[in-house]
Amino acid sequence: MELNLIQKIAVFALPVIFAITLHEAAHGYAALRFGDRTAQMMGRISLNPLRHIDLVGTILVPAITVALGGILFGWAKPVPVNFGNLRHPKQDMLWVAAAGPAANLVMAIFWAAMIKLAIVVPSGYSQPLALMGMAGVTINAILATLNLLPIPPLDGGRIAVSLLPPRWAYLLARLEPYGLFVLIALLATGILGMIIGPLYQGMEQLLMKLFNIIP
Repeated sequence: MELNLIQKIAVFALPVIFAITLHEAAHGYAALRFGDRTAQMMGRISLNPLRHIDLVGTILVPAITVALGGILFGWAKPVPVNFGNLRHPKQDMLWVAAAGPAANLVMAIFWAAMIKLAIVVPSGYSQPLALMGMAGVTINAILATLNLLPIPPLDGGRIAVSLLPPRWAYLLARLEPYGLFVLIALLATGILGMIIGPLYQGMEQLLMKLFNIIP
């Protein structure tokens, strides 16, 4: 089914907002679990999207990428984490960073289940629910794989810093101020899509098979 721009925005809006904001909330919850209360004290461990939405990153940029038909790209307000407050900073950084992509994986599974529900329980809402489910699976698959790239400040970069020997971890961590520019360059040249395309599409296909959903 070919959607016009308004329909695309309506279908993608809820999955985008929750994919990005729950990703950030998961970081805050994991940080609290491992000893850092910064996000909790700032009210960022919340399922309220308004606490996480960034006007440009959560709304404007995703809307533009959806309209243009490219790789969905966006961000929320980063959840503040003081890694020095973690009980074992270098080791616990891995779990705090991994919590975001893990939240996206859980949401991708949830949206796949919504597609299945739309198929097995037909109603007047089946088609909108199925379309929103497809959007949710795609968005969360993209965000999970994108954030696992080993480029600081992405979660994959922090995971790599946690796992690498101290000298290499220090060198990688020093790239963090330039990470966003690297991502924008990869996105603009199409290299980003070449890298994560097979990864998120593989995740989508796996979920479709898991729920026995025939496209």
